[in-house]
Amino acid sequence: MASQIKLIAGLGNPGPKYEKTRHNVGFWFIDALAKSKGVNLKLESKFHGEAGKINLAGDVWLLKPNTFMNRSGQSVSAIAKYYKITPQEILIVHDELDLVTGTVKLKEDGGHAGNNGIRDIIAALGKNDFLRLRIGIGQAEKKGGTDYVLGTPAKTDRESLEKIIDEAIIWLPEIAEGNIAGAMNHLHSLKY
Repeated sequence: MASQIKLIAGLGNPGPKYEKTRHNVGFWFIDALAKSKGVNLKLESKFHGEAGKINLAGDVWLLKPNTFMNRSGQSVSAIAKYYKITPQEILIVHDELDLVTGTVKLKEDGGHAGNNGIRDIIAALGKNDFLRLRIGIGQAEKKGGTDYVLGTPAKTDRESLEKIIDEAIIWLPEIAEGNIAGAMNHLHSLKY
């Protein structure tokens, strides 16, 4: 059984220019989770991001780095060091080009698979054994990677992403308690 989660960080790029882009799906997740728990995130300069605390299976910190995606490790490592949170107690939520839009997969460790935010977090933590919630954003015909991730999804794709985010939030208590297999069995079968 995996460790209890104490930090959930959603990846994205700060500022209104990027707010509605596919690359910010991790921020959308954190915003939806904070709203569902009635929590307002506050800018915390020592963590280089916005943070707030919720209760799932105990206290869990939420984090939206105020750094750009490729510097996410600065923010994640700052809050992890401050609260003595180990990599095994961290869940990183991010967009995933290799998954169909409206799907989600949990991954327990591994490489960065080309995601610069994950690459930077691995470098900053010195470990790769944190949990990832990979939200599929697809990639039309596998071309225009940067333009695609920094583009705004069509209305139907945005609705699919919001539905899969809502479903993943329902399963967060299981994930936070370390019941990864149960959450995987359910979430990996979904497509919106």
